[in-house]
Amino acid sequence: MNISEKTFDKVFNLFLFLIAITLIFRKLCTVFLIIFVVFNLLFLKKIKLSKSQLPIMLLIAAPFLMEMLFFANNDSYALGLKSLEKSLSLLFFPLFLIGNCQRIQFLQILKAYCVGTTLIMAFFFVRFIVLYPEHFFKYLNGIHLWEMGYVFSDSIGIHAPALNMHLAFVAFSNLYFLLETSKTNYSKWSKIRDSTLFILSFFFVLYVNTRMALLGTLFGFITVGYFQISKNYSSKIIFKRAIIMLFLIGSVLFLFIQKNPFMKEKYSTQIFSNLDKVGKLDEIDHPEIAVYSSFVTRLSIWKSAWELSLKHLPFGVGASDGKTELVTYFKETNQIFLAKYEFPTHNQFLDYLLKFGILGPIVALFYIGFIAYLGIKTKNAVIISFFFLFFTSNLTDDFLLRFDGIVFSGLWVSIFASYWLQQKNKQIVA
Repeated sequence: MNISEKTFDKVFNLFLFLIAITLIFRKLCTVFLIIFVVFNLLFLKKIKLSKSQLPIMLLIAAPFLMEMLFFANNDSYALGLKSLEKSLSLLFFPLFLIGNCQRIQFLQILKAYCVGTTLIMAFFFVRFIVLYPEHFFKYLNGIHLWEMGYVFSDSIGIHAPALNMHLAFVAFSNLYFLLETSKTNYSKWSKIRDSTLFILSFFFVLYVNTRMALLGTLFGFITVGYFQISKNYSSKIIFKRAIIMLFLIGSVLFLFIQKNPFMKEKYSTQIFSNLDKVGKLDEIDHPEIAVYSSFVTRLSIWKSAWELSLKHLPFGVGASDGKTELVTYFKETNQIFLAKYEFPTHNQFLDYLLKFGILGPIVALFYIGFIAYLGIKTKNAVIISFFFLFFTSNLTDDFLLRFDGIVFSGLWVSIFASYWLQQKNKQIVA
């Protein structure tokens, strides 16, 4: 089959964009992933790999390779294959993206992804108002605000922390492009467009309102702002950019908190309440209401996961058996609340320790830490912010268990690595 290089490049980057914006829709994203794999297999000869790229590919594929290495440790091979299938994209992404690294248009894909995702969220927000007016106006009047982000996310079909991780990435990336358009050679309409996209994306992060995503968003704002403002521009442009950034962030945050007083409780007393009840949540009256999403619940889960992990060193319980074994341990230790709701580990490093033993958290650290390495090497604020977002998100959740977390990280880490390789090649040519 023949195809011109120009056409192949366009189709290749289009697939990356489609996979990125459909990540919040698992079935649709899976379809694009399958078509993308078939497309690349048809043109396998276009892949160009060097020995120096092999360590990068192995590092990105490490979670998949670890599941393969410990596959025999699963009690059920059928469930083991199901777990393996979720991380299969970590094998294909580095092969196809690193092998075609010179074709990848990082900033163009990122910009299209940010615009597309923001518009999709705007559509679903309007849809939420139309289809669920009783919920929307209840929240608007300050009633049951604790459930707001989860109900909205459920209306789309995705877990709130996973959705907000994507939205946080979009929000600080939109700030990056907004500060770029603050240069004098951009049109007024470009500045208005990017300001609107930024405000909307930040609003959606606040509306879904999960703690780690908001922390990652604010860190991203600071990092992107620092990198962009401190570039070699005149003091007038630096001042202008700083004012734009602070005014927009401050205005959106101030207005949202005024309409959502629950944020003050959620980010203060709710986090630190009942810390003396770690491992003893059933002593709390109605823990479903009092501490379901509190820090003490996470600590209780982590305590149990740590204790259980120590019993199964050095090789863990198997990829498919982690949650089952943990819930069984909740029952054995008479932790009725945790057993009833079958909480997962909620920490990727502990989850990998439980499943794979000593090697697990080491692999997770290298996989996630590689993003920081790419950010430092490329001196790119978006990549550095992505690392912080994904690292902190996995401290209180386990996104390498989820399709949207695995594909999200695998896709963007492969794109970031390709961008770094492009920079290296330019330096060699120069």
